[in-house]
Amino acid sequence: MILRMRTFVIVAHKAVTTPKFSLNDLPGGAGRMDIIARCINASLFLSHDLRRDVDTCAVLLGDPSPPVTIRFNGEKVRYLSPDERSAAALIKKALEKGAPPTGEEESTPGVHISKCSFADVIESLDNIVYLHEDGEDIRKADLKGDEAYVLSDHQNLTPEEEAILEKKGARKVSLGKKLYHADHCIVMVNHELDLREVK
Repeated sequence: MILRMRTFVIVAHKAVTTPKFSLNDLPGGAGRMDIIARCINASLFLSHDLRRDVDTCAVLLGDPSPPVTIRFNGEKVRYLSPDERSAAALIKKALEKGAPPTGEEESTPGVHISKCSFADVIESLDNIVYLHEDGEDIRKADLKGDEAYVLSDHQNLTPEEEAILEKKGARKVSLGKKLYHADHCIVMVNHELDLREVK
């Protein structure tokens, strides 16, 4: 079976861009870093294994120096356990290393940091899917498994962010009319694509 690289892009509007946050207070002092940690785990973990064909980008837009993008690569990531603190600790290490002026730098195996903005990340991707309740039903959508799926944290994407997606030609795909947590959305996307792979 040919593995197709799947990408998730999570916009973290409040997640801090400093390593000076406590792993014991991810929802508060870290700007809802708990959501981002759960999204990373939802995108990469299987039971007793990792998804090797997934890239997950978290675009951090909180204080003090946004933007910062942290990218987790399922094929190469190490030292990641299926709990929020583990993913947040790797983000913290990346922020301690700091982003280079250009490009990205590896902070720990499979984890990269850069100063890429949301627009930069979207521009670097093709075949973009915006997860939105008003989109086409995912069960009917023509998906190959190598798309880039964009979603937000506990806040909606801003009109400016949506305009970036529209300019890139992103299509809207819906998981249903109810609003779900971001990490649950990722699980549902992975499940839908997994079902298609075994047919």
